[in-house]
Amino acid sequence: MSSRLLVLLTAAISVLFSADVYAKEKPQRSVLEEIVVTAHFRDSSLMNTAGSVSVVQDTTIFNRGSQHLEEVLNVLPNVNFSSGASRARFIQIRGIGDLEQFVDPKYFPSVGVTVDDVHMNGMAGGAVTMDIRQIELLRGPQGTRYGTNALAGMVNIRSNDPTPEFSGYTEGGIGDRNTWNLGAALSGPLTESLLGRLAIRQYKGDGFIKNDHLQRDDTNNRDELSVRAKLRWIADDKSFVDLTAFYVDVENGYDAFSLDNTRHTLSDEPGNDKQQSLALAADGYWEFSERTAVEAILTATDGDSHYSYDEDWTHLDICQPGICFPYSNTDRQERDRRNLALDVRFLSVSAETLDWVSGVYAQQRSEDFERQYYGDFSSDYETDRYAVYGQLDYTWADDWHLVTGLRYETFSDDYTDTNGLNTDSDDSYWTGEISLQYFFNGGTMLYGTISRGEKPGGVNTEASSTFFFMDPKYQAFMTSRLRFGTETLLNKEIGLKGVYFDKSLNIRATLFHMDRDDAQLESWIWDDSNFLWVGYLDSVDDAENYGAELELNYRPIAAVDLFANVGWLNTSVDKMTVVDLGDPGQATNSTLMSITDRDQTKAPHWQYNLGTDLHFTQNLSARIEVEGRTESYFGYYHNQKLGGYTLLNASLGYQIDTLNIRFWARNLTDKDYAVHGLYFGNDPRKDYVNESYHQYGEPRVFGVNIKYDF
Repeated sequence: MSSRLLVLLTAAISVLFSADVYAKEKPQRSVLEEIVVTAHFRDSSLMNTAGSVSVVQDTTIFNRGSQHLEEVLNVLPNVNFSSGASRARFIQIRGIGDLEQFVDPKYFPSVGVTVDDVHMNGMAGGAVTMDIRQIELLRGPQGTRYGTNALAGMVNIRSNDPTPEFSGYTEGGIGDRNTWNLGAALSGPLTESLLGRLAIRQYKGDGFIKNDHLQRDDTNNRDELSVRAKLRWIADDKSFVDLTAFYVDVENGYDAFSLDNTRHTLSDEPGNDKQQSLALAADGYWEFSERTAVEAILTATDGDSHYSYDEDWTHLDICQPGICFPYSNTDRQERDRRNLALDVRFLSVSAETLDWVSGVYAQQRSEDFERQYYGDFSSDYETDRYAVYGQLDYTWADDWHLVTGLRYETFSDDYTDTNGLNTDSDDSYWTGEISLQYFFNGGTMLYGTISRGEKPGGVNTEASSTFFFMDPKYQAFMTSRLRFGTETLLNKEIGLKGVYFDKSLNIRATLFHMDRDDAQLESWIWDDSNFLWVGYLDSVDDAENYGAELELNYRPIAAVDLFANVGWLNTSVDKMTVVDLGDPGQATNSTLMSITDRDQTKAPHWQYNLGTDLHFTQNLSARIEVEGRTESYFGYYHNQKLGGYTLLNASLGYQIDTLNIRFWARNLTDKDYAVHGLYFGNDPRKDYVNESYHQYGEPRVFGVNIKYDF
């Protein structure tokens, strides 16, 4: 890391002291733009918002050549993601978040994902960055507004709104490995009171895997189409209605794991990772008095997904007859997810000292699942959630600001499957927060926050459904784990946000501590007698997460922007009993193992993103950055880890009026690094001894994007 940091610092210092012509023509310091956060009940300035919040703007997305949410998450401290598919599906914030999904409906992920108020939970593979204005990340429970949808935090993605004047853009790009993208957006008035916007983009590429058996380099390809239409009806200057329709069609391949832990696979039946999702949203706002307004948000999603893979990762001819004994099987899974939600709230308007919000929420969700895996299996899962909530914002003496919020929520579900399992449950939850802010003269704000989140418990459906097929020794272990409890998360944090040096320096720093009660931790058992892999959620009495986030933006002169995003994290599991698979290189020998004071999964101690944006002239600019993290566990039933890494990224842009040309490259040193891991025996040439298998992140990738605004 030190040599790459030296390159970064040298580049920054050379611009700072080279007396560049462009810098001379500008003031020695330039004001950083204000960033507005939209994820709360009211839009607010990032620097005046309590809590650890990060925002990735559209310029960063474009400069990095990003096409999907997973390609920008690395700039955010204490944020990680799990793949196990063609794209990241699950996100971890401060070490908390789901890792994967196979059979269990999994109820609700610990980290919520919304796109224009539409919940994409379980469908984050479709979180493309087409026509996106900004990505907001909120750490810690967001219990007042989002309830059980956001135990560990929330990712809020906002697209561009319709404009009152005619405008738009066309964009396109090409890259290595036959990668290309083409898109356009058109926005403007349709009538005096109706505005519209339409955006579309197609992205394709061969992926980063070579299938040596089939002699193909596109078995892990990407083929992603996204379309978004938005209408805004302006009744008057105090009332409006927004309508959004969003469609994503993902037709990606899935051939990511290799027996040799390389980017060269041997599978004879590569899989697919497909998703077709249609989302609709209506957001209406009406001020019916000088002091009171009502807002209603109605959203609906319908998503079909196909997920399949070659379970053996190889072919029957990998061994000579009698030398080893390969097997052949595939796993195919189809899901149909539907979600309908209504959120109605009343808000105060133009209050000087006391703002308030009160609202009701209802959501219905269903998931139909079909699996072809040594036979046919299907299940039906339905949930209902209802909530009431309220929030008070009180300001006094111009220096102090108090935010208190509370939400009461009920949850019920119903599950049936073809193995004869039929179960239902009901529960209720209290979530919320209290934050106190103090504003100093000179641009500094201190805050303290206590927030509480809950995540519904329930039945481990896969374990319950296969319980009577298990070996008796595993039945004894799983009897107390057929259900898991409600997880409660208590988050305490203190922070500082400051604007200094004539608004050329922004600092956001947070210290946090989180107690997890009945923490829902994912694990697996391997029943070698009946050839059953069974995943389940285990409720662990006590787990804790604590650490810090630091985000800094500094513009010493108009030609230079420096940024640093650093996360430090410590996690522990007090005590957990698992079925240990055994040591690497040995045959599977499943025994009970007790782990104590163990780091949680996908929770690296350090994460960092450091870099600079340089403006050499009015037209020429560049971005240089490093990003990385330290090692972390990827499971509890073994002690294997994903290695740490540091990546070097860069881009060079030239802009002529409204034409922007950007050459970009990520992972310039072509570092091999893992984004997901599995641990078991799957190689017949080694007699199926235990090994760690890694799904690698992208290698060195590069390309050029061109965007023309009009």
